Amino acid sequence: MPSTSFEPHNHRQCIDTALARARALAGEQGFRLTRQREHVLQLIWANHQPVGAYQLMEQLSQHNGKAVAPPTVYRALDFLLEHRLIHRINSLNAFVGCDCPGVAHPGQFMICRACGNAHELSGDDLTRALNQLAGQQGFVIDQMALELTGLCATCQEHAA
Repeated sequence: MPSTSFEPHNHRQCIDTALARARALAGEQGFRLTRQREHVLQLIWANHQPVGAYQLMEQLSQHNGKAVAPPTVYRALDFLLEHRLIHRINSLNAFVGCDCPGVAHPGQFMICRACGNAHELSGDDLTRALNQLAGQQGFVIDQMALELTGLCATCQEHAA
């Protein structure tokens, strides 16, 4: 994987790596990664822009040559979320691939408002700091999703 989703790189490598990790997890954890689920995961990893369920439905319909019903896509998304292969970007009602699949961790993202790419932040330091800040207020975090919106370095250069 590239050091950041904002840098130009070969998305085919992202797709291949994500599929290999998903297949390995399926073997380790004993879940079934059907062709349809793999295809949805592949479409999500096609770039680093969050993709909505209806966009996925349209892409699947074009690929299959016939209409794909919304429940088909939502079932695949629910499965991929359950097995921690993707994240949901709440503010966009869309989905992105998970850089650390199969491991429970909060979704923390930088989202470029110009190019639309999302980059997953990793590291326990941020999570610890947020939990500490919450604890100082007597608050216990049950679920964490952090979405930072701004401009990536490439888009800043183009804007200048």
